[in-house]
Parts: sequence; structure tokens; C-alpha cells
Amino acid sequence: MADVTRTKLPGVGVRHDFDCRTGGRVGVLTHHNGDRELLFYEAGDPDSVRDSVRLGEGESLILAELLGATAVTDNLGALQQEVEGLVFDWVMVAEDGPAAGTTIGALSVGQRTGASVVAVLRGAQTFPGPGADQRIEAGDTLVLVGSRESVDTAEELLTGA
Repeated sequence: MADVTRTKLPGVGVRHDFDCRTGGRVGVLTHHNGDRELLFYEAGDPDSVRDSVRLGEGESLILAELLGATAVTDNLGALQQEVEGLVFDWVMVAEDGPAAGTTIGALSVGQRTGASVVAVLRGAQTFPGPGADQRIEAGDTLVLVGSRESVDTAEELLTGA
């Protein structure tokens, strides 16, 4: 696996770069507004960008899908960590699911299931410790914590499954 270099660019965003096995160097610049920019470097000069392509959120998602992100997302959704009865689980909110377009408070996740929503992941943004007024959008990933039973119940509530 390639080593990824992370560089904060004040006023711009964060750039991640790596060397390809074929000798090229590629980077992704994540702008503060959420846009992504693919960077292709000149051979032999890691500081000289030969070409770049700026992508909006939708285009970034399409490219991620084409590069195989679905497999990562599927595995992430199934990923669990159990620590002495405490379960962490990630639940993806479907566009047609009952959670999309509402708030954590309106769903009463904690009261109805006993599980807690400890973070909402939306694209490059993370909303840790979300309150009852946190809006849930299609495509969000909710991080749940609780007992196995409470997390399973919360997943059913959030997905309608």
C-alpha cells in the first residue's frame, strides 16, 4: 500500500498525495467548500502539478463509486466493534428510508431504542455528538453506540428494515 502524505493548506483545504507503483504521483485536494480536485504531478517533480480536475460533490461520489468505494461503504456499514457489551455500528441513510429528511429528535432514536447517535458523517464533514435538532440527510452515515439489541433496534428504525 502506498504512503499517503497529508498537507494542510491554510485558506484552501487539505491535500493528500501518494506515489503510484508505476512511478506517477497523484493527489486529492479537498477544498474547504467540499469540492475535490484531482492532481496529477510532473514526473520527477513532486511539487509541480501537470494537470488537475476539479469535482463537485456529485462528481466526487461518481468517481468514488467507479473506483470501488461501494465495497468500502458496504464493509463500513457492517463493521462493528464490541467492547464488553458496548457495540458501535455505522448505518447508511437511504434516500427513501424513514430517517432521510428528518432530525434525530423527531425520530426519538435514544428514547425508542436505547442506542445513541454519537456522530453523523456527511461527505467530508463529521458532526460529532449531534443534538436532537441535527438534520439527517440521504447518504449520511450515522454512528450508533449501545447494546447489541439497542443498536439493532435503532438500525431497524433508521432503515425501515
